[in-house]
Amino acid sequence: MSELFPRIYPHVDVLLEAELKSTEEDFQVTEMLPFTPSGTGSHYWFFIEKRGLNTQEVAKRLAQLASIPVRDVGYAGMKDRHAITRQSFSVPVQAGTTPDWLSLESENLHFLEMTRHDRKLRRGVLKGNHFRLVLRHCQGEPALWETRLQHLQKTGFPNYFGAQRFGHRNLQEVSRLLSGTARKMDRHQRGLLLSAARSALFNQVLAERVRQNNWNVLLAGEIVQLNGSHSIFLAQANEQESLQQRSAEWDVHPSGPLPGRGGLSPENQAALVEKQALDALPEESETLGNIRHWPQQLAAQDVDAARRALRARPDSLQYHWQDASTLILEFSLPAGVFATSCIEALLGHEQVRADRLDLCVD
Repeated sequence: MSELFPRIYPHVDVLLEAELKSTEEDFQVTEMLPFTPSGTGSHYWFFIEKRGLNTQEVAKRLAQLASIPVRDVGYAGMKDRHAITRQSFSVPVQAGTTPDWLSLESENLHFLEMTRHDRKLRRGVLKGNHFRLVLRHCQGEPALWETRLQHLQKTGFPNYFGAQRFGHRNLQEVSRLLSGTARKMDRHQRGLLLSAARSALFNQVLAERVRQNNWNVLLAGEIVQLNGSHSIFLAQANEQESLQQRSAEWDVHPSGPLPGRGGLSPENQAALVEKQALDALPEESETLGNIRHWPQQLAAQDVDAARRALRARPDSLQYHWQDASTLILEFSLPAGVFATSCIEALLGHEQVRADRLDLCVD
């Protein structure tokens, strides 16, 4: 597991190079909710811009000011600390109290909107994210940049979980959790570790599909995921032709496993590829323990199995050159898709090692 994840240009020797996140301003993310708050109700809703703070830190500040447990603060998803991010939070209205929310304003936190709604903002209630990225010190022929950008729009990219999912703590802690020897941890920390384990296994399956150059096509026995939805179904042999057409139109996608208990399993060729990828994991690893047994151990942890699309593509992609070596990109991605994975596909090489499977808060 020390190799780099495979790229989608395996036969191209010329790689593009660029530097991302030179400053926080170079990486800007804006949440897109699937609805607009009503303006009335039992919860305050805030749209907050932050920098140098992770989502949990903002939630703690809101909870402390409102004198409520941090678990009562709602947000749709985690956002990177090392960026300018704009996201929504909710706080239940406490009878007889009117917190001075603006007292939390600082150079790292700004309230962009304040309103009310009738319910808490739940995890996962997110349409997607809009990104504005600045790539600096770009190297490579301008024609190749243009070709890659056009290809990205048309073909998409492998939907790897990015480094933010794993962060700076080694997955040794995951191995200890799954084997029952972990230190005591709270529910939030445990959830992050289990999520990191599932993400690591998904990335391994996707990497094998990239190696076989079938990450963006439907195989026989594929578990198919509807675009923009968590809905999945098993591809039947008599539907293969129509499903391939729907796949070409980006209405459905091939999917990979987020292991756990139950759930649909692929068949035929799709099942074989997943088995090959997971069987190739080491029986015992000095740093990761018995990672090959993680799927079974995740099921024993009462984690429900799920699926994730193997591919994604940027929506409404716009780009321009600020100067000869600085490229400005703007695009939107579905919830859960990593902009860093999009950029790595554009450059033609993966910058995150397969063995850098650490945990992060954001």
